[in-house]
Amino acid sequence: MISIVNSVARSMLAAVFIWGGIDTLRNPKPRVELAKSLFDKTAKFGAPISDANQENLVDLNAAVMVSAGALLVLGKTPRLASLALAGSMVPTTLAGHAYWEHDDPRTRSAHKVQLLKNASALGGLVLYAGRSGKSR
Repeated sequence: MISIVNSVARSMLAAVFIWGGIDTLRNPKPRVELAKSLFDKTAKFGAPISDANQENLVDLNAAVMVSAGALLVLGKTPRLASLALAGSMVPTTLAGHAYWEHDDPRTRSAHKVQLLKNASALGGLVLYAGRSGKSR
């Protein structure tokens, strides 16, 4: 019974990453545009990232989401997959839901909700990655 519950929970947790990753791979331009602000801010700490490399980084992040999400669903290296997904959440959330950069109250509120949703998923991933390997 625990095994079935774990399988269902892993699948539920991974679904948003697989879906989002596939969507990004199919149509990366909107995600690249969202990430430009983050890329511009990181350029202050080193060399600017070219437009081609920005798209490559967005594609790489999407590929991590799809592959690590699939590994999590299958129960293959689920702790490592959870850590990889957690790592992909940070730039995704900062690029896509920087609510503090929006003046419109509705837009700001919607991005704040999405940021909190992502923080909740991040918490679940970290919790899963840190659990003991006995009851999978």
